[in-house]
Amino acid sequence: MPASSFRPRRFDLIAFDWDGTLFDSTAIIVRCIQAAVRDVGGTVPTDKEASYVIGMALTQALAHAAPDIPPAKYTELANRYRFHYIQHQDDLSLFEGVLPLLNDLRERGHLLAVATGKSRRGLDEALHSVQLKGVFDGSRTADQTAGKPHPLMLQELMAEFDVPPERLLMIGDTTHDLQMALNAGCASVGVSYGAHEPEVFHELRPLSIVHSVRELHDWLLQHA
Repeated sequence: MPASSFRPRRFDLIAFDWDGTLFDSTAIIVRCIQAAVRDVGGTVPTDKEASYVIGMALTQALAHAAPDIPPAKYTELANRYRFHYIQHQDDLSLFEGVLPLLNDLRERGHLLAVATGKSRRGLDEALHSVQLKGVFDGSRTADQTAGKPHPLMLQELMAEFDVPPERLLMIGDTTHDLQMALNAGCASVGVSYGAHEPEVFHELRPLSIVHSVRELHDWLLQHA
């Protein structure tokens, strides 16, 4: 067993964002947002504009990505997004190295959770499709609580597992994730391989910014 396995735990609970952090879905989500906006007659957002909203609750994200779409069309817009996403669901997969990372963290005794802007139904389908049932001790989705960067997801997870803010680490690929951690009084780590450019992470004071799953794995074994 590596020496790092004997390090005392700094964090009891590690919460992961899903899309763009564990799941390689950023490019497909961007295309689905663009297609949905096009379907309902809005101005199609750029790749950067569409990727910015990843991590938000769906209606909030689509409204931000397509500001010229009237609220009366939000339901149709969300339905078109879901339609396009379902067409690509089987194309999605975990980033390489995620499963060994999660297994090592569980062996070290960390509690693991997901805090995501996805819907409960969407997360449950994703967990089932990649055979991750039982790997996570808990999860919160945007339709259960409040969307990021509101801290409610993390506050509920802390209450569920009786973990204080200083013992929870949030890992995500967007400013919404890191701001949520800051709002909850928790530490964070940013990953640069997802939806947002890492240059904007620094002002949100993550403990580290990592550039691959391998680098994240190494950092967690050394510092978490």
